Amino acid sequence: MFTGIIEAIGFVTAINSQGDNKTFWISSPLSNEFKVDQSVSHDGVCLTVEEIKDGQHRVTAIAETLKKSNLGQWRLDTQINLERSIQLSQRLDGHLVQGHVDTTAHCLKVAHANGSWQFTFDFPPSFGTLLIEKGSISINGISLTVFNLNNKTFDVGIIPYTFNHTNINQLNEGSVVNLEFDMIGKYINRIMAQSK
Repeated sequence: MFTGIIEAIGFVTAINSQGDNKTFWISSPLSNEFKVDQSVSHDGVCLTVEEIKDGQHRVTAIAETLKKSNLGQWRLDTQINLERSIQLSQRLDGHLVQGHVDTTAHCLKVAHANGSWQFTFDFPPSFGTLLIEKGSISINGISLTVFNLNNKTFDVGIIPYTFNHTNINQLNEGSVVNLEFDMIGKYINRIMAQSK
């Protein structure tokens, strides 16, 4: 479980394919602090650390993960948002993020907003009941607040700290991002569907 508060940015240094899986080596300031078998959020995707060497760590994404996320588009030097799992004794500064990406979305627009940035994203209509105005969403693992929500798009506002300390500053129109919708909303949606 994560909070969506990014700790560091890593860089892809190697990619290998093994059957339907892809293995990635990531270099980051945190890599030497990780432990083998530890769960770490990579752009919002919970991956298991398999090996640590020379300031880098290795993770593998299976076919299901590659299908639901943007990891299949990672290339050498792609910047990755990293967050270690929470401890139950720490503050929850973002929102509860499982690291189980629901789908991807496209960045439709990036606008400067006099000291901040406003990003517009699309989303598959089938996920529409999981978004609410001023609700939480995880984009590439970043806990953000939804506004200007309609049936096809939503906006998020980015403060300078988040812009400078995550890979959101790498997004342009057409960039593909990982979305994880709020877990509480998913449970409520499931309960309501079952009670019909």
